[in-house]
Amino acid sequence: MALSKQERRQRIKYRVRKKVLGTSERPRLCVFRSNKNIFAQLIDDVKQVTVVATSSRVKDIADQKVTKIEQASMVGKAIAEKAIAAGYSNVVFDRNGYLYHGRIKSLAEAAREGGLKF
Repeated sequence: MALSKQERRQRIKYRVRKKVLGTSERPRLCVFRSNKNIFAQLIDDVKQVTVVATSSRVKDIADQKVTKIEQASMVGKAIAEKAIAAGYSNVVFDRNGYLYHGRIKSLAEAAREGGLKF
């Protein structure tokens, strides 16, 4: 029997998470994509704490009438600014089971342009 879309993504997510671990020096940049919004957060897996978080629901980004890909790049720039302000420049990217294209790729490239290294 074929896997559903959610089950397939969950398996990919577990496979990725076996290899990706966020530490205090190099937190994990985790991305969640819903149909309308995109969320990004820096997570320290050792302490089990979210260090920095932002999303497309933030007032600055939500007020602008742009495409979802442009919204994702704005979130990438915002998370990079917040991370650098908090003292983090190196991160580990966790695509969370999503394919690396479209909104996920846009967010990652904008975060790199913002100064994050991964």
